[in-house]
Amino acid sequence: MTTKVSSKASINVVDLVEAVREHPLYEHVSDENSLRMLMRTHVFAVWDFQSLLKSLQRSLTCVDVPWLPTADAEARRFVNEIVLDEESDAAPGGGYLSHFELYVQAMTECGADLEPIETFVRQLRAGQTVDEALELPVLPHGVARFVKTTMDIARSSQVHRIAAAFSLGREEVIPLMFRRLVDRLVHVAPDRWSQFHYYLMRHIGHDVETHAPLSRRLVERLCGTEGRLWAEAEEAARVSLGARIALWDDVLDAIRQQPRQGV
Repeated sequence: MTTKVSSKASINVVDLVEAVREHPLYEHVSDENSLRMLMRTHVFAVWDFQSLLKSLQRSLTCVDVPWLPTADAEARRFVNEIVLDEESDAAPGGGYLSHFELYVQAMTECGADLEPIETFVRQLRAGQTVDEALELPVLPHGVARFVKTTMDIARSSQVHRIAAAFSLGREEVIPLMFRRLVDRLVHVAPDRWSQFHYYLMRHIGHDVETHAPLSRRLVERLCGTEGRLWAEAEEAARVSLGARIALWDDVLDAIRQQPRQGV
């Protein structure tokens, strides 16, 4: 996968995208127990995605009072459109939910372990910092490293790096991952996985049709023709994708250590 605006300005992360798409984890999501274990960890990536998005919103739109128009109206429109989808998407059966809340509902429906993410969010609501909450012993292995990587980029104040991690590290690669999971769900998932299937399909639809193309354009607008910015954006994208691969490695190790259960 290469995002490019000129012969001297591009981001090449093809090797890491292929590593994510071809990761052996998907083949090991072969029964209900392994899918629950994946969700128990993956929900933290669903949560910290919002911090990348909110960092973009803070940088590219006005969230202050008094309000003032920001310089780039197209970037403003893109970010606000993503926020609308991510924070208040159509829920199955009516109403609206954030994608994080939809994911948690899907975990409840299928019996996945909610204790780690609920404890984490509860500690944040009680005033702990993210770094403090990531020290909770109940968190799955690898979660703290992954979320810290995301938060370091989100808090960097370098909007071109944040946009690259958001675009190439998330929006571009998520449909590739989720299609693999949908393929597995066809074979292993009973009716009670319907909300998770809905979540996956909503993301695939939004990302392929709208979010990924818009996020690529955002990176192009932010980096322009400055080689330094493109190099920093590529570094952020590679860090983000590398963190995903490491997280998938950890989930795969956890699945392999568990006794296999029937469907």
